[in-house]
Amino acid sequence: MVLRWHFCLIFGMSPARNMKRPNSYYKSVLTAPRIVRILVGLLLVAGGILGFLPVLGFWMVPLGLLVIFFDVPWVRDRWQRFRTWRKERRRQNGA
Repeated sequence: MVLRWHFCLIFGMSPARNMKRPNSYYKSVLTAPRIVRILVGLLLVAGGILGFLPVLGFWMVPLGLLVIFFDVPWVRDRWQRFRTWRKERRRQNGA
């Protein structure tokens, strides 16, 4: 929840509005300028490399790579397939 709030601040969005509907939040993050997404991703990776320091953590590396990889069309397509597969599986299981 806190991480989502920080992303709202980074991308200049209102946290209260985006907390109610996560799908619109993720769509708005993906529509942020590409250079902003790449910079945020690189900063997260750089901070994750310094994960041995008290404030920073190694969790920042995979998150930074994820932010960067969403600019790669192949990864975006795979992510969409995974989301579709998960929705269909939940529907089949009755969840």
